[in-house]
Amino acid sequence: MLDTFAFVLVLIVVGLLAGTLGSMIGVGGGLIMTPALTVMGFAPAQISSTSLFAVTFGSASSTISYVRQKKIEYHVGVKAAAVAIPGAIIGAFISSWLPIESFKLYFGSLLLIAGIYIAYSGSLKEKQNRPTVNDRKLELFTLFYTGAFGAGIISSLFGIGGGIVFVPLMVLVFGMSLNTASPTSQLALLITSFVGTVTHGVLGHPDYFQAASLSVGAVVGGQIGAKVSLKAKESLLRKMFSISLIAVAIKFISEFVGRH
Repeated sequence: MLDTFAFVLVLIVVGLLAGTLGSMIGVGGGLIMTPALTVMGFAPAQISSTSLFAVTFGSASSTISYVRQKKIEYHVGVKAAAVAIPGAIIGAFISSWLPIESFKLYFGSLLLIAGIYIAYSGSLKEKQNRPTVNDRKLELFTLFYTGAFGAGIISSLFGIGGGIVFVPLMVLVFGMSLNTASPTSQLALLITSFVGTVTHGVLGHPDYFQAASLSVGAVVGGQIGAKVSLKAKESLLRKMFSISLIAVAIKFISEFVGRH
């Protein structure tokens, strides 16, 4: 009984941390939950579906807060989600047959990219007010829709949500500030993750007990992150978070290389 209680407590704490950071940065809490579940030794489909279940609740929590703060650009968030939905369905199916070693390699590579992006995402602010939409409209919107579709696949395949793709796309294509792109990304994450979670559920992937435990922490964390984002300076937080992601990425990739 004590072991079960301790396990649930760990999952709640992981969900809390993931929800808080995910809401503040706009990348989704799965970047923390998926590595944690991977280290615990679960199968890829169970990892991605369980994490995505909690990401959905965490995104819902933070989206509600951002709605109250009136920081969401709804037309952009809905467009991104609409294009990402087919990708989310495809990603859930792919996770069914992906071996755990390949999962670690691909996810490790994604974490490495995410870590670098989060560390240097502040530089995107330099591009916020550039008239990119008018200058290269066709090229940029092709990039946006292609990227959003890919974000959907990533969301369901790895259970992380598509925030690491949504946020830079919104900044670069629509010239949005990070303070607006992150909340808008949460709306797109909510819709996309919900569809991915339903698809995983139909396929019988999630462990609902673990997902519920993570979700409890993620919901509370989503509220905390949305409120802290009003005052917090993110630069130090981003660098610490990125270093952690890169460290986990190196671990996963080295494990794959060591076996081959």
